[in-house]
Amino acid sequence: MCTVSFVPANNSYFITSNRDEKIIRKQAIPPMQYHVKDQTLVYPKDADGGGSWIAMNEFGNAAVLLNGAFRKHVSLPPYELSRGLVFTDIISSHMPARSFLRLDLIKAEPFTVIILEKDCLYECRWNGSQKHCRQLPESRSYIWSSVTLYDAQMIQKREQWFAEFLNNNLHPSQEEILHFHRFAGKEDTRNSLCMNRDDQMLTVSITAMELTPNKGSMLYNDLKSDELYKLELAFISEPTLS
Repeated sequence: MCTVSFVPANNSYFITSNRDEKIIRKQAIPPMQYHVKDQTLVYPKDADGGGSWIAMNEFGNAAVLLNGAFRKHVSLPPYELSRGLVFTDIISSHMPARSFLRLDLIKAEPFTVIILEKDCLYECRWNGSQKHCRQLPESRSYIWSSVTLYDAQMIQKREQWFAEFLNNNLHPSQEEILHFHRFAGKEDTRNSLCMNRDDQMLTVSITAMELTPNKGSMLYNDLKSDELYKLELAFISEPTLS
């Protein structure tokens, strides 16, 4: 839930997420199809909380979660709402950005959710007291880093790594993007995209989605077990709103 990139291609979008977690957390359940609110979703499941951090739904929408909003906050548990479950609630809608704005989040810890909704890209943040949502040009590439783990200087440095990668790969493939997510900044193991802080907090998985007009694919690399999983989901037309 801690590093996310978005890269548009000719007729598709690539969304890739590195999940950084404490080693004491249970190993996540690999991606499967789930039926939530009468629709089909594909996502890996957090074995501790039951929610997720990256998902796509049958209407061609996709989303990914990061901890924290604009700046590092003081965590004040217990929180009654799990961010991972709030996330699956958001993406189990044919209009996820509107779902984010509709939900009561006052009992949830701050988070950021990046939403791709029918060729529209949204950056939605909950800072613990207010919601912020803005639409971004979907023709550009972006990278986000969780403010709970990376300070402003390190976030800027990671943005520089990403800019250099794009300069050297004008039309990157999914394979090249995955290579970036695995090895960028490897000289600095505490802050690299595939990070490790004293074997206590580390990158446990990399998940990549490719969204085309007709279908989506999810590639999940469990770094703890060194296993690779791939699922596809055919998209359907949006329901008619009454």
